[in-house]
Amino acid sequence: MHTHEYERIRGVLADAEEPLTAREILALLEETDGIDSPHRVATVLGRWAKRGEVDVIAGRPYRYELNA
Repeated sequence: MHTHEYERIRGVLADAEEPLTAREILALLEETDGIDSPHRVATVLGRWAKRGEVDVIAGRPYRYELNA
C-alpha cells in the first residue's frame, strides 16, 4: 500500500534535520517491509512530490524533504 509506505518514509523525513537521499532514508527505516531499495523510496516520494507534499532537490543524487 503506497500510503503506508509514504507514512513510514515521511516519519524519517520529519525527523531529519536536512534533506536526505533515498539511500539514506532506506538506511534509517527500522523495518523495510516492502521498501527494499532506494529506487522504491524514490518512486514513493516522486508520487507524493506531484501532490506537493515532498520537495525533490535536483542533484546527484536527488535529495528529499517535506514541503514546509
